[in-house]
Amino acid sequence: MSKPNAVVIGSGPNGLAAAIVLAQAGCRVEVRETAPVPGGATRTAELTLPGFLHDLGSAVHPMAISSPFFSKLPLTAEGLEWIHPPAPLAHPLDDGSAVIVERDLDATASQFGEDGAAYRKLLRPLADHWDKLMPEILRPMLHLPRHPLLLASFGTRAIQPAAVLARSTFRNARTRALFAGLAAHSSLKLESTLSAAFGVIMAASAHAVGWPIAKGGSQSIANSLCRVLQSLGGQILTNSRVASLDELGPRDLILCDITPRQFLSLAGNRLPGPFRDLLARFRYGPGVFKVDWALREPIPWRAKDCLRAATVHLGGSLEEIAESERNAWRRRPPRRPFVILVQPTLFDPTRAPAGKHTAWAYCHVPNGWQGSAVDAVEDQIERFAPGFRECILARSVYNPADMERWNENLVGGDKLGGAPTLKQSLLRPTWRLYGTPLKGVYLCSSATPPGGAVHGMCGYWAAHWALRDLDGGSGRS
Repeated sequence: MSKPNAVVIGSGPNGLAAAIVLAQAGCRVEVRETAPVPGGATRTAELTLPGFLHDLGSAVHPMAISSPFFSKLPLTAEGLEWIHPPAPLAHPLDDGSAVIVERDLDATASQFGEDGAAYRKLLRPLADHWDKLMPEILRPMLHLPRHPLLLASFGTRAIQPAAVLARSTFRNARTRALFAGLAAHSSLKLESTLSAAFGVIMAASAHAVGWPIAKGGSQSIANSLCRVLQSLGGQILTNSRVASLDELGPRDLILCDITPRQFLSLAGNRLPGPFRDLLARFRYGPGVFKVDWALREPIPWRAKDCLRAATVHLGGSLEEIAESERNAWRRRPPRRPFVILVQPTLFDPTRAPAGKHTAWAYCHVPNGWQGSAVDAVEDQIERFAPGFRECILARSVYNPADMERWNENLVGGDKLGGAPTLKQSLLRPTWRLYGTPLKGVYLCSSATPPGGAVHGMCGYWAAHWALRDLDGGSGRS
């Protein structure tokens, strides 16, 4: 019997993960990628000056190092090297100090005074059992859990609005500000159901596995995945845009690492009307406004401990961060945006000429917003690092349209593949999870469970779902 013939559209982490699973199962696999370089949102390039390497999309990867699938692949043997900064995160404050998230949970909690015990109670069970928690979280939300008590412990915290959990759990403004910044990775309003999930996951991951960066840039993750796929006989075709499913010809399986909007375009009238309407109603979240800098020297933080962390959160208080995230949903321009900043060259000198540095930062803005937030972002950095602008050699600016231009999955600048609301987290993007009405055609992007971040599990589960259907199986979990 001939091997099943499969094609994967898109070479982001989910597309590559799906392709690897299919190749491991004996399929002949071809990956089609529009861009000249594979990787999707895990790409690195010289965006400012020669010799300065910047991550186009993702930059810090607690979920990649936590991925149940990636951990089983020989990525290290294929060239991936993780770099762990001394501290996962710094959150500077206006008094010149900073809250530092250390790898050690107790060392972190000791900074919080009366909130120390509450911090330990919130995170200890999750951090200590991270290897059991991740397989539960990084799959469709509705499933039969292997560790129901652990998942329930997480769920009772995760379902809450972040602002509510922060105020009910912590008394100190410093601790509340830290949790608000962690939760703001969700792109949700901090008053929204499920926003606390991101805060809890981000904090627990810092203690369980750290927030590593990839040596040489995030492209190293994609390159290692590509080498694994090629070692299994898979092909990757770059500069190979797919404009219609019809042009692919007969295939046993087609997996699409694209969001509902792109799939509607590719499938066209082949989709029944009700399913087209369902995909058309899929909701995208706020966009990101991103800036990369080439720097003559490290950022001059007032709180010197910020130099121990690759990731720095800039937003002051819970109230200020909450306002920033509300503005993005209310289509208001950012005034004092919450900024997530990464300074990789403090720990990875391969990304810049000797003695020079790079920085990467973004804030949330309304989806598709066309204004400029450069001054607002740099003002926030100057607030905690006076003299920052004097360090700038060059900058590269990406508004939401620019983000979508280099990666069409970032619709309106949404980096998560869709708004992570409760409804869409339960049924992303439809009740079919990965399947479509078209025989042998599946979605495997971050618009599907378990959602955004670099972990490959959307592709992993979609590929297993497709293989079961191909074999005539009916069990789905």
